[in-house]
Amino acid sequence: QVQLVESGGGLVQPGGSLRLTCAASGRTFSAYTVGWFRQAPGKEREFVAAISWRGVSTNYADRLKGRFTISRDNAKNTVYLQMNSLNTEDTAVYYCAADSRGIWYTGPSYNYWGQGTQVTVSS
Repeated sequence: QVQLVESGGGLVQPGGSLRLTCAASGRTFSAYTVGWFRQAPGKEREFVAAISWRGVSTNYADRLKGRFTISRDNAKNTVYLQMNSLNTEDTAVYYCAADSRGIWYTGPSYNYWGQGTQVTVSS
């Protein structure tokens, strides 16, 4: 079992940055791929980024490449999502999730999910 808790969301102005944190419990966390997803009001949940269990490989949604960076620290059981140059379209609830499949799986059936953290980009 893996439990995930997101933090770091909030209100930010367009052009600003935020770093989201996903804190995990469960001794097998380091064996899982971890992904970030987001869901905007009225829209389906979408894949943002994923990182392999060792942190060596990453995968990003094409339109977010260059602005978002995923990283992990297995010693701290933590995964981060650095978000730069935020715009209003980035407003959503952001979720982290863990899965036994590789980083190229971007579907909604991840094994474990956090409760989400709200990110609002507004002036």
